Amino acid sequence: MTTLLAGRTARIAGAAAGALLTLTAVAAAPAQAAGYRYWSFWESDGGTSWTYATQGPATARPADGEAIGFRFALSQGTSDTSKPTAAPGFAEVCAGVEKKDGSKRIAVVVDFGGPKDAPPGEKPPAKPVETGCAQVREDATGAEALAEVAKPLRYDGAAMLCGIAGYPARGCGEPVAEGEGQSASAAPASPESASGPGSDGEGSGPSFGVLAGGAAVLALGGAAIWKARRRG
Repeated sequence: MTTLLAGRTARIAGAAAGALLTLTAVAAAPAQAAGYRYWSFWESDGGTSWTYATQGPATARPADGEAIGFRFALSQGTSDTSKPTAAPGFAEVCAGVEKKDGSKRIAVVVDFGGPKDAPPGEKPPAKPVETGCAQVREDATGAEALAEVAKPLRYDGAAMLCGIAGYPARGCGEPVAEGEGQSASAAPASPESASGPGSDGEGSGPSFGVLAGGAAVLALGGAAIWKARRRG
C-alpha cells in the first residue's frame, strides 16, 4: 500500500510540475511580433505635442482651439513613428479663422506616411502632410472635423477609419510581418486600441493570469499529495 501511495504521490507531483512548466513556457514565449498598417489617431490641446487618443474619432469631441492628428504608418507602438510628423499648431493652422457662435474650430493634421508605410502597389500622396481648420458645430466629433478638410473618407463595416482623402485605396488595418517597415522592438498596438483588453501596458514578462494559474496548479497538486498521505 505504501508503495502504491508513493507512486500515486509521485505521479500527481509530476503532473503538477509538468503543468506548471507548460504554463511557464507559454508565459516566457514572446508574443508574435507584428504591427499594423493603419491610420492612428492623435489629440492635442493645440500646443506642440501629440497624445495617442483614448477613443476613436467617431466618439471624440475635441474642443475649440484643440487639434486632432492622423498618421498612416506601419505602427508597432503609440510613441514611435506612428505619431504625426507635423506639430499640432492650432494657431498656425487656424490663423485668420474667427470663431462663430454655435461652432468650434479644430486644427486637423493628416500625415500620409512615407513610401515604406504604403500598402503593396500604392504610393502616398506627393504632399506628405495636409492640414486644415475645420469649423464645425460645437458638439461635432473628430470624424466630422476630419470630413470637413480631407474627403473622401473610407470606413469598413465595423466603422473603422480605413482611408483619408482616398488613401489608401483599399485595405484596412492589416497586420504586417516582423521587420516590415519598422523595428520590432516596440510592443504591437492594434488599430482598435493602444493597449488592448486586459493589457497591463508593460509588454514583457508573464501575465498575472498565467502566474495565478501556475500557483493554482501547485496548490491542487499539493492538496492531492496531502490527501494521499492521509489515506496512507
